[in-house]
Amino acid sequence: MERRFYVYLMASRIGGTLYVGVTGRLAERSYQHRHGLVPALPKLMASRSWSGSNRTAESAIRREKQIKQWKRVWKIQLIEEHNPRWIDLAPEIGLG
Repeated sequence: MERRFYVYLMASRIGGTLYVGVTGRLAERSYQHRHGLVPALPKLMASRSWSGSNRTAESAIRREKQIKQWKRVWKIQLIEEHNPRWIDLAPEIGLG
């Protein structure tokens, strides 16, 4: 099975804190954010998020760095292009 790396953008709520990160285990990372399990990660809901898949860690890191430099409004547009109602996407990645 081919390993995938994910660039993800999470929000605490609509209009709230945005966080861009990269991981090889999207469901696990989302769970960590939701429950504040890793002190270095902000406690954010997996809801109202966006993620993109990459074939290599290097390409995912490049994309993450690119998005981190974007203006806030561009990040919000990215979320709304894929999730216009900002619904909870946790069930799609295996979180109930």
